[in-house]
Amino acid sequence: MAENSPDLPRECWEHIFNLLDHPSQFSSLSLVSKQFLYITNRLLLTLKLSDTALQSILPRLLRRFRWLKQIDLSGFNGDMNPLLYRIAVSGLNLELLNVSNQTCLPVNGIRVFGSKMMNLKCLDCSRVKFLQDSDLNLIAESFPLLQELDISYPEFGSTNSSTGSSDWKPISDSGIFSLTLNLKGLRRINLSGNHFITDLSLMHLSKHCVLLTQVVIHYCDFITQNGVAKLIRACGHLSCVSVCGIGESLICLDSSLSFGSLGCSLISSRALSGIDFSDSVVSDELLCSVAEACFPMKKLVLSNCTSYTFAGISFLVSHYPFLEYLDLEGASFLTDNEIVELSMSLHSITYINLSYCSSLTGVTLYTLARNCLLLNEIKMVGTNVGDEALETDVMPNLGVKSLKLSQNTSMGNGFIVKYVSICPNLELLDLSHFVNITEDGIVEVLKRCSMIRHLEINYCGFMKNLSIDFELPKLEVLYARGLRIDDDALAIIAKRCSRLQQLDLSGCLNVTANGVKELVANCKEIKEINLRSCDNVSVDIIPWMVFTRPSLKKIVQPCGGSVTESQRNHFLRHGCLVCEG
Repeated sequence: MAENSPDLPRECWEHIFNLLDHPSQFSSLSLVSKQFLYITNRLLLTLKLSDTALQSILPRLLRRFRWLKQIDLSGFNGDMNPLLYRIAVSGLNLELLNVSNQTCLPVNGIRVFGSKMMNLKCLDCSRVKFLQDSDLNLIAESFPLLQELDISYPEFGSTNSSTGSSDWKPISDSGIFSLTLNLKGLRRINLSGNHFITDLSLMHLSKHCVLLTQVVIHYCDFITQNGVAKLIRACGHLSCVSVCGIGESLICLDSSLSFGSLGCSLISSRALSGIDFSDSVVSDELLCSVAEACFPMKKLVLSNCTSYTFAGISFLVSHYPFLEYLDLEGASFLTDNEIVELSMSLHSITYINLSYCSSLTGVTLYTLARNCLLLNEIKMVGTNVGDEALETDVMPNLGVKSLKLSQNTSMGNGFIVKYVSICPNLELLDLSHFVNITEDGIVEVLKRCSMIRHLEINYCGFMKNLSIDFELPKLEVLYARGLRIDDDALAIIAKRCSRLQQLDLSGCLNVTANGVKELVANCKEIKEINLRSCDNVSVDIIPWMVFTRPSLKKIVQPCGGSVTESQRNHFLRHGCLVCEG
């Protein structure tokens, strides 16, 4: 039949390959034929460079992957200037560059890069320690068509450690003014952690960047709610605003004035679809203003906010029947009965976070499963689930794919089995820090949830073994940190989890090299293993692991012993990154 079948067009193969879970799966396909090699080369759009040893093969990578659109250098340690020069002269047409997590901006490299990559749309300069106003001038001059910019969380200090000079000054309103004056097409910007900018910077943004759709302003000490209000009022295209940590700096202001000003701005906006007020002082008055605004809001985040009550959030939710994403983490005043009332208005919700709402029990979980039929992810970390009478007449919710219940210390085997029974299609389950759960409970959970792909059972103190006598063909990720499992348990995992790709065994003191060998030999798709603090495993096993299992891409080595830089580079040339434990 194969001989008589015509070859599929390239577009069909591209569509098929795009259905794969991760681009790392392209490597085996590229070996099948020249056609598949060509197609996989076209489909790889992102290149991440995290080691200086890769500089020698960079020209070959850039020649091979001619359709690259994004390059990520956030994990690169070393002089980035020559690297940026090589990329700049490669002839690629890049759209995104990530140079985050550096000591200072690679000025010379950015200047050359900008002269060659004039069409760059996204630049990530987050956590660049000594970012300053002159760097913003360079960015604006080098990338005039930039649409997205992240300059969040620079590290402040009195001396630039890279040069030893003491003339470094943090980003100011003046730098933001220069930036906005030259980047008229800017649509998204993250200013978080820039502690010396004020409302004046927001005024510059609203005046010069009229196409802004998203602004993130987390923990900027001199940004006020009045400034945010004026920004929202002036930017008609603004669809998402995130202003975490706003409120504490307004002690000297009349709170009714600041909340009222922001509320009026919300009412005047017709584009906002997402609001994030995390870690802020939020009043019921503000929530009522949001409710009366009637804009197309689908996402609301009030994580760890203070001052609001159930009356405020209830009024808001009742006005937004199409809300899809709701984060109320830390709302300790919420009760099970109040969640019952809220759920009557959450018919469109797909994600809800009620973590650290300490008064909530399993009744809330049942309520959400029963009343919110579109729900896809439930997060109830650190609540009081497991200490209540259980309902038995709840119909299963087939839509819930992710359930995060870690740090619910009252939970035992019987409770967790009944809870997961109402979500039989779970793909991600986090039961970490369940001190009362045993291997019997985990086995029963896995029997009922055959679709699980990602399981976290970190620090479940009573777990010693996994007596699984059935296959787990879907399981790809297993986090088992700090368990008392031994080599026998690893042998069972190796036998039953044939598609396992990522395994975290950090702190598993009873695991030895024999168990690790058993697992590596049988799990043919394994990509990552974390052996940090596995005291009975020696680093001497690492060469065997790398050369026995070509699928391995990352190993976190055990603490005993060390891997030399030469060995590390040798393993990297074979496609595996070995990290210190």
